[in-house]
Amino acid sequence: MPHETPLDVLINLAQDKLDAAGRALSELGEERRNAQKQLSTLDTYRGDYTQRLQDTTAGGVSASNYHNFRHFIATLDEAISQQNSIIAQIDTRIEAGRQRWHDEKRRLSSYETLKARQVRQLQYHEQRWEQRASDEISAGLYRRTRQPH
Repeated sequence: MPHETPLDVLINLAQDKLDAAGRALSELGEERRNAQKQLSTLDTYRGDYTQRLQDTTAGGVSASNYHNFRHFIATLDEAISQQNSIIAQIDTRIEAGRQRWHDEKRRLSSYETLKARQVRQLQYHEQRWEQRASDEISAGLYRRTRQPH
């Protein structure tokens, strides 16, 4: 079994880093989907509550109830704003994660290219060695058949 070369070690490490970057990117995607789901829930809840305020004011509402509705809607608006900020932060982290994944992929590809070049050079040298050995055998056979007994 061939021994593991330093280049093989680098390839394995680069593959591990690429896999880790892929997992991290996947986790960020899941985090983004969850944050978007929370934002959608808040938007829906705000829409429902705004509709309730309109329905209630159509039938008449006390000033304190109206104030409570408006205060709660303002609280929902603040939560929506915060959720949008969270999503923007996640998007920034996703972009950084994509860049990291691409960098790791490029590094792995570079190592694999070097390994392929190394293998081609080794095969070339082996073929040359085999050709020389074959030539020497042929020359020896030729000399033996040409020598008088």
